[in-house]
Amino acid sequence: MKILVINGVNMNMLGIREPDKYGNTTLKDIEKELYAYSFSLGVDIETFQSNFEGEIVEKIHKALNIFDGILINAGAYTHTSIAIRDAISSVGIPTVEVHMTNIYSREEFRKNSYLAPVCIGQISGFGADSYNLGLKAIVDFLNDKDK
Repeated sequence: MKILVINGVNMNMLGIREPDKYGNTTLKDIEKELYAYSFSLGVDIETFQSNFEGEIVEKIHKALNIFDGILINAGAYTHTSIAIRDAISSVGIPTVEVHMTNIYSREEFRKNSYLAPVCIGQISGFGADSYNLGLKAIVDFLNDKDK
């Protein structure tokens, strides 16, 4: 089983960006932990980060027939990008949306996710653990789907 992990805009600034909300953990730290966790689940992951909406769309398109699932933290694009939403919808790859913070307890504009309606689920509010929870969720979903 292969899972693509996509991180969007500003996620490369973790560890520096708003430590009161996101902590001091860097994206590299999250990816390192996620790779270790994926090994324990017996799945392969590939990580990708871009601050450019079009690059994220292209990565999703290229995932077709290569990846079994997608784990995505699109950052602020969650609340603005119909293009990323349409890319997820177009490839039909089961996708889980993750956020480190609880987007429903933040600014009003963050409470709307364009991605959620085309994802199988959403996990938010558990800091870096949101990634492990999201990976477990997509793996469990795919395993149950195969039964």
